[in-house]
Amino acid sequence: MTQPSDSARKDRVGKLSPMQRAIVRKPAPNFRDGITTANLGEPNYELAGQQHQVYCEALERCGLELSSLDEDVRHPDSTFVEDAAVLVGKCAVLARPGAPSRAGEVANIAKVITQFFPDIEAIQVPGTLDGGDVCEAGSHFFIGISERTNEAGARQLSRFLNALGRSFSFIDIRGISGLLHLKSGLAYLGDNRLVVISALASLKDFASYELVQVADGEEYAANCVRINDEVLIARGYPVFEATLAALDYKTIALDMSEFQKLDGGLSCLSLRF
Repeated sequence: MTQPSDSARKDRVGKLSPMQRAIVRKPAPNFRDGITTANLGEPNYELAGQQHQVYCEALERCGLELSSLDEDVRHPDSTFVEDAAVLVGKCAVLARPGAPSRAGEVANIAKVITQFFPDIEAIQVPGTLDGGDVCEAGSHFFIGISERTNEAGARQLSRFLNALGRSFSFIDIRGISGLLHLKSGLAYLGDNRLVVISALASLKDFASYELVQVADGEEYAANCVRINDEVLIARGYPVFEATLAALDYKTIALDMSEFQKLDGGLSCLSLRF
């Protein structure tokens, strides 16, 4: 594990870098066939499409220009584009999803990413890595080791980050019930603040941050996204919404019901830079 330098700590408390773009992909007609552990019922494709459209409109409201990709019926999970890459400055690291059925998603995303990122790296066998396991907090990155991201993949990413002057920590979430990816329970708000679920709150890796703990029963709300001056949050979690309001964050609440049925959250639906 690489500990953050003094300059990295300063980056933590500064404002987040402005975001200008996002890559998104519409849900495919066979979206309901995606991988899930949620046991929340079968998602409704038409409603998912409506929710995705509203999500895209929210990204534009936050000032982002969208690159919107067509549906990919070969890959039912392909609307969750965040898992296909990790974006670091001018470098993009192509992921290697832990679910074999998602492997083909990376090549499709790579065609778009290469238009914007001059430096491309890639996770190689035997490593696996989902972008949803990587939480950027200023110049420091938390890398989740999970059922989808193995230690080999995490270490490959850490080497790329080290070469780019970023620090990192490994967070092992295997065995934490209900946590598919690290960012299912962790988000960075800027201002040296981390949103965390209670199962992660006591970890020493987060000791130097101000923690915004999500109330028990509202764990899904932890997957929120700070974009410029707004924070996208899932609708239906009033305690968390009130907590952010008390901290003077401007929020946009979005209905995520159909994506939640496939273990997906707000961050999963876009690659932002």
